[in-house]
Amino acid sequence: MTSSSTPGGPASPEPTTTGAEPPRALVPLLVPREGLPPVTDTAEALAAAVERLAAGTGPVAVDAERASGYKYSQRAYLVQIRRQGAGTFLIDPIACSDLSALAGDGPALAGAEWVLHAASQDLVCLAEVGMVPPARRADGTGGLFDTELGARLGGHERVGLGPLVAEVLGLELEKGHSASDWSTRPLPEAWLRYAALDVEVLVEVRDILEDELRTAGKLDWARQEFDAVIAAPPPKPRAEPWRRTSGLHKVRRPRQLAVVRALWESRDELARRRDMTPTRVLPDQAIIDAALALPGSAAQMRAIPGFSGRMRSGDVPRYFDALSKARQLKDAELPRPGAAPSDGPPPVRAWADKDPAAAERLTAAREAVTGLAGQYALPVENLLAPDSLRRLCWTPPVPEPDDEQVAAFLAGAGARPWQVQLTAHAIAEALHKAAAKTAAAETASEAPVTPGT
Repeated sequence: MTSSSTPGGPASPEPTTTGAEPPRALVPLLVPREGLPPVTDTAEALAAAVERLAAGTGPVAVDAERASGYKYSQRAYLVQIRRQGAGTFLIDPIACSDLSALAGDGPALAGAEWVLHAASQDLVCLAEVGMVPPARRADGTGGLFDTELGARLGGHERVGLGPLVAEVLGLELEKGHSASDWSTRPLPEAWLRYAALDVEVLVEVRDILEDELRTAGKLDWARQEFDAVIAAPPPKPRAEPWRRTSGLHKVRRPRQLAVVRALWESRDELARRRDMTPTRVLPDQAIIDAALALPGSAAQMRAIPGFSGRMRSGDVPRYFDALSKARQLKDAELPRPGAAPSDGPPPVRAWADKDPAAAERLTAAREAVTGLAGQYALPVENLLAPDSLRRLCWTPPVPEPDDEQVAAFLAGAGARPWQVQLTAHAIAEALHKAAAKTAAAETASEAPVTPGT
């Protein structure tokens, strides 16, 4: 198994018109190298796995499988762990609900770095079963390496695990079961094989990416980003999440919006109680159709697609009751058309009308950040969070902030030191140019018109 990132294969007998090298043939990765491990689903098996992992060496590859398209919760239904000298373990977190023995600061994995792909997607469900990655220690041990984030910073265009494994290892990783219902028991052997292979070469990918980042002078940037992933607080609940109902743009009247809200909240309560993804309880389209039709009885509601078929007998009366209460609300209680309330700036498309100077600042600052991103081969959104830039341009600390004021604003918005160091001067300079352009335009518009001779 090669760890080279240089395309292999024989040279083309004749150069192509583009001069590109022929794509290398990928080697299918079909079975784990030590064979498919059994599922760890007893206290005795878990204790044995912890002991073997503690005796292993080097980083720990970690992954988790959820049932996002089927269940309301985001809990883990399978946890995969691999470590050199210990092998791969497939742990059932339903049967073994306490995995705190595998926490990053516990004795079994003390000092071991965790390697995950797109770590932020799995850390919450891992924490629910007691698995929390270790903070990076002063001696550099512990911490997290996120291969997806590392690939982004390294300039890779395709950062999904399958394409990344293909690019850096020349291996074809089968990805056919990522959207499966992992709450299924027993789990099919093909799914377990897929899950085991997800951590099979993760450490090898990590090693290659680390070398690339070190060579490019980006390793410290990456470590700051990885540490920020661990330290990130849980996301705040969305304001008025019902406004994300698909097809809401068709609903214009406040009374009908109130019906959407009522039906969404009723469905959400049922979905949470049954641990089912909400759209499997009631499709979004049914909510929109009911809000537009405003049925006058439960029987009329049953005639709307989505409110019949295999729906449970008591659900339609429940939904109709919610709809009826929404129709009885006072005008002051009705939701208004438009987006959910936000503590941030208005939509960018409205800036030119609301505050032309802010629109000019954002245009100039975006150009500066985009130029830096191209210079350092970074995705723009990884160089600086777009929301931070919008907030700075909408309400800068002073009309024309200097480097230090921009740096302080960005740091307060959560930007990491490396991001502040790269962007603060360029943004401050762009804001000064934008201010000068705005002032010149205002002066030109106020100048008296000289009659022609």
